[in-house]
Amino acid sequence: MKKFFLAFTIITLIFATTIIKNSTKKLDRKIFETNENIVVLKDKYELLLLDYNYLSSPSKLMEYQNTYFDQNLIETNIKNFGFIKLNNNELILTEIKNNE
Repeated sequence: MKKFFLAFTIITLIFATTIIKNSTKKLDRKIFETNENIVVLKDKYELLLLDYNYLSSPSKLMEYQNTYFDQNLIETNIKNFGFIKLNNNELILTEIKNNE
């Protein structure tokens, strides 16, 4: 009877080890895929950030103004801006409130 319990315990441990190994492999695969996706997204983010910073730098904006717009652009104060809202086919203009 002791041998039966010993053999049963060993077989149970072998099956448990197999199941745990397989689940660990699946988790490792998911972790690896997630890390690879993160690396790809970080690369895309860095490229987009570089592109944004390069294209929106003040010197680049001035160059674009001179190249494409000649003297059509004028400088304005941000307090002169407002919001346009469309409500039931009616335009509603609101000003930006000064928090001072």
